[in-house]
Amino acid sequence: MLTKLEALILGMIQGLTEFLPISSTGHLYLGRNLFGLEEAGLLLDTMLHLGTLIAVFIFYKKEFIKIIKHPLSKVTFLLIIGTIPAVVIGLAFKDYFDEISKTGVTVGWEFLITGIFLWLADSAKNGYKKMEEISYMDAFIIGTFQAAAIFPAISRSGMTIVAALWRKLDRETAAYFSFLLSTPAIAGAVALQSLDLMKGQGEEITLSALLVGIFTSAVFGYLAVKWMVNFLKKHSLKPFAIYVWALGLVVLFFQFTGKF
Repeated sequence: MLTKLEALILGMIQGLTEFLPISSTGHLYLGRNLFGLEEAGLLLDTMLHLGTLIAVFIFYKKEFIKIIKHPLSKVTFLLIIGTIPAVVIGLAFKDYFDEISKTGVTVGWEFLITGIFLWLADSAKNGYKKMEEISYMDAFIIGTFQAAAIFPAISRSGMTIVAALWRKLDRETAAYFSFLLSTPAIAGAVALQSLDLMKGQGEEITLSALLVGIFTSAVFGYLAVKWMVNFLKKHSLKPFAIYVWALGLVVLFFQFTGKF
């Protein structure tokens, strides 16, 4: 049974790693295994993702109010086009990705792959595009990179930020569009997981523990978005690459030695 302390820690992990380019799903998988909660994933993941969804809605509340008032704006269509690749790939290979997520057999390798992309991000120089200059092709390519994050330890925010930088978005706009694009992706994941829960595939977790997890995830998610937007303006993604490489090697070591 999930305790409030475990929910607090997992909420912190989800909130921070959803928007830092180090993979929230991969970290949650490791966290659940650490607490012996391997089988208590679906309901927990759904509620923790709901927390980060709340965080990004609060952080970008002005933008979402504009979208609601002007639903046929260019931003709306950019988000729709950017979300299409993940929807197509996610629905087409849902069972396959669900199985990978349960076993975690590729998690270590996925952390290493994430690190490669983060390290190469600095090869994108002189980004100049602001939000109003993003093309529909930019949105589709960034969304295609987002689709790769269906693998558990491939970072969604990392892949979208890297793709945005390669498409010549300036660093602040790259973070801005990455986090804005996360909302339909996270909302879609929550919706799909909720359908599975309604089919009776959930777990018994106390309401108080869930509320602790949601609240913590939302708070730390908000802080992570704010910090990451400011960080990316002036700093490289290489420190995150080094971190996920180290983590990936540790995971692979424990897997190969049969301790994980």
